[in-house]
Amino acid sequence: MPRPRYPFLDHDGPIAFAHRGGAAGGLENSLPAFARALDLGFRYLETDVHATADGVLLAFHDHRLDRVTDRTGEVARLPWATVSAARIGGQEPIPLLEDLLGTFPEARVNIDVKEVGAVAPLVRALRRTRALDRVCVASFSGRRLAAVRDALGPRLCTALSPSGAARLRLGRPGGRDGPARAGCAQLPDRLGPVPVVTPALVARAHQDGLPVHVWTVDDPARMTALLDAGVDGLMSDDLVTLRDVLRSRGTWAG
Repeated sequence: MPRPRYPFLDHDGPIAFAHRGGAAGGLENSLPAFARALDLGFRYLETDVHATADGVLLAFHDHRLDRVTDRTGEVARLPWATVSAARIGGQEPIPLLEDLLGTFPEARVNIDVKEVGAVAPLVRALRRTRALDRVCVASFSGRRLAAVRDALGPRLCTALSPSGAARLRLGRPGGRDGPARAGCAQLPDRLGPVPVVTPALVARAHQDGLPVHVWTVDDPARMTALLDAGVDGLMSDDLVTLRDVLRSRGTWAG
């Protein structure tokens, strides 16, 4: 692989991503979870963003508060005054994305845009924090991803859109959201029982100059198989296991 054209991707060895700050450790997407990941030696954090009804941008995965907090309701329909009272696991407030970026200025952060309403607040947050060189933006929506790219320009590292990833799987790269506009391919390990990431797919991506990051992998045997296949990064909820696997291979660099 040539030297990455984005500072976010400049890293020796496979990148270890703390998925939601390491969800297996509890209190996912909370500042203590992210702090724990950094204390374990991780340099890359993964999170998601939603906006409240009044445009406040959260580092939070779910569309609703119900699963991980002591409150209920759809984030996009609630004002920040209400959402700010919710506690993750009954303990920790939901952080703003700017809290995450500001509290851990040395961390690199992978950001998944979950709703169209989060696009404009995300653009404003990344401009205010001057964080373009230390983030990568992904989304399950090609339109959301294109909107962020168009607003922030070519300095921003982004992942392939779902349609770009589908073309990569079929061996048909290109298109408006293809390798020319993306910095990396971020793919699920499998779709149901069907494996997505294979050595052949990794080889195709590398031919297009795209590193491959895989989510969400918690099994050490599968981590090893994917690393043997040549993937360039793994996202995991189980931070200790991922660190141990990389250490056993002599490739742990945080």
